[in-house]
Amino acid sequence: MSNIKAKILSVGTYVPDTVLTNAYFESILDTSDEWIVSRTGIRERRVVDRDNPMSAAEMGCRAARVAMERAGVPADKVDGIIVATFTPDNFFPSTACRMQADLGCTGAFAFDMSAACAGFTYALTVANNMIVSGQAKTILVVGSEVISKTLDWSDRGTCILFGDGAGVVVLQADGSGRQDRGIHSCYLSSDGTMGDLLKLGAWGEDRFLRMKGNEVFRHAVRLMSEASVRAAAHAGMRIEEIDLLIPHQANIRIIQAIADSLSVSMDKVVTNMDRYGNTSSASIPLALEEAWTDGRVKDGSKVLFVGLGGGFTVGSAVCVM
Repeated sequence: MSNIKAKILSVGTYVPDTVLTNAYFESILDTSDEWIVSRTGIRERRVVDRDNPMSAAEMGCRAARVAMERAGVPADKVDGIIVATFTPDNFFPSTACRMQADLGCTGAFAFDMSAACAGFTYALTVANNMIVSGQAKTILVVGSEVISKTLDWSDRGTCILFGDGAGVVVLQADGSGRQDRGIHSCYLSSDGTMGDLLKLGAWGEDRFLRMKGNEVFRHAVRLMSEASVRAAAHAGMRIEEIDLLIPHQANIRIIQAIADSLSVSMDKVVTNMDRYGNTSSASIPLALEEAWTDGRVKDGSKVLFVGLGGGFTVGSAVCVM
């Protein structure tokens, strides 16, 4: 059995400058700030400039440069780039290949993954397995989304929820033999029978994100709670031993229901959707950076990541920082 563990060395993020507050939606929809906050926890979100939109690759590169500088990892030492996104710049070349060229990571393999809001946990799982198996030493795990371009701005049930942004972690092999640091477990599952509850078409006339919110809510709480328990168990831990729970930032009611289901105090749960909305695959690294910066992530902290996306896709991971 390999003694190698994959460690998160650093995280970097980027969000666009344009801020859409709930007042904007009051001006275009039959809604109010109170209605949005009480049901979602969101007060504002960042979106790319509609007249001069930034690509997912460019946002990813801006976040990656921060993460690489913090980790002290130069471009020529990056072995791979895995980008989780459901808003790629092209069908191909991949967003990851665009990033590889722009960052100058000439020796890195690069590919995209599509698992919607669970994308970051899926990409982290694949990167972890590649590092543990010895196929790579240093991988950039990226979540980058330009969700604003997928929204029907007349659909109150979706357009108020989402924002744009990117987050990157530098994942690197640790061959020191220390088994108390790094990624301890990953868990993935999917249920394609519920794919129509949350979807974004690639062809045809309806190219907008569509969601059956009440049904997604019910399944999200159950599936994310189950995934959290499974990841903790696979890591040989109980949920109560986890120091921080970092869920993808779907909705404050979903997150509170998951915390209740797991008997986890909200003091242990990282949330920032009030300022960014749901940024899908970027939301976990965005929340991780915030918790790391303000001191909630400490040396030895046991952190549990969990996300659910259209598919349905569900992913979770336990990492000791």
